[in-house]
Amino acid sequence: MSGRTLVRKPRHAVAERPFIVIWEATRACPLACLHCRAEAQPDRDPGELDGVDARRLMDQIAAFGRPGPLFVITGGDPFQRADLNDLVAYGTSLGLRVAVSPSGTPTLTRANLTAVRDAGAVALSLSLDGSTAERHDAFRGVDGVFDWTLDGWRTARELGLKVQINTTVTRTSLSDLADIAALVRREGAMLWSGFILVPTGRGAGLDALTPDEIEDVLHFLHDCGSMIATKTTEGHHFRRVALQRAILARHGEHPELGPLHGELMRRAQELGFFEGEGRPVRRPPMDVSSGRGFVFVSHTGEVHPSGFLPVSAGNVKHHPLADIYRGSALFATLRDPALLRGKCGRCEFNTVCGGSRSRAYGLTGDVLAADPWCAYEPGSFPHRDDLRELAP
Repeated sequence: MSGRTLVRKPRHAVAERPFIVIWEATRACPLACLHCRAEAQPDRDPGELDGVDARRLMDQIAAFGRPGPLFVITGGDPFQRADLNDLVAYGTSLGLRVAVSPSGTPTLTRANLTAVRDAGAVALSLSLDGSTAERHDAFRGVDGVFDWTLDGWRTARELGLKVQINTTVTRTSLSDLADIAALVRREGAMLWSGFILVPTGRGAGLDALTPDEIEDVLHFLHDCGSMIATKTTEGHHFRRVALQRAILARHGEHPELGPLHGELMRRAQELGFFEGEGRPVRRPPMDVSSGRGFVFVSHTGEVHPSGFLPVSAGNVKHHPLADIYRGSALFATLRDPALLRGKCGRCEFNTVCGGSRSRAYGLTGDVLAADPWCAYEPGSFPHRDDLRELAP
């Protein structure tokens, strides 16, 4: 296998067009999640993009050309907007692939899911932060969320929507990750994404994970990839892990991992997670990062490299999204790995990883600083010569 295929690249140059655009349609949400980036509120903000603004935004996204970027409508809870179905239908009419990321609330009904599918949505993403109602509801701050989420998940699959499950990796969820993986495999999902916490919004108050714990989690997610499709959010070093594991396998070698990985693997085996038929092909992770193939538009139109990196490059009310994405100094900086500082700047994997710019900013105030939650020491990989295959 060529090293170039160990990490997938978007088909189009990421300096010219994003692979994915996420729009925060509202911050209104009845939940009180412990990690919430948006610090969501019960009521909608009068400064939100209205229907006209939202259509103008979708026009700007479509202007990137076909195939258009994946367009994800998130929140808060997008079902708090009465015009959600109309907006999904408009985006679909422009040729956009539209996905919706609702909260696990009583709005997650069959009627609402059917309507959003009929409007043209192709996928749904839901959050699952515990394998039981007790664990998940405690994290989400409202009783009943676990049951609403599972009901919505099953209904969405029945309706033919692709479902992605997102799990926040925190101190409280570490011991539950194998059980969550087993639940995802049992219920079925297009993708399971482990969100490596970024200390912003309410998440700033949660206990930090250690780099070694994160490393073990990334390897566990990689191992789970033999049975279910896995990825990470704000865990860009997952791409490094995938490269290392593939190269080590060529040499008949295995990585040295820590106790958390062993505990998670033992629990997964107890649950029978690795039994039965696995996935025929493990898809390599996608090389998309903040400002490099990824762009986030806030509920008021501010354009950020990520929803977890609260630095604005402009506002779509005043400048076209393409101009901001292609021309802003912030986005151009984030697309140049040569500008990274600290060990991220020295790392031989920085062209396919580069660390979480959101986490670097959240913990140091510098978007170019090293990711403080990465355990890898540059230059320590024993088969560095194999990485020459990755050179452009």
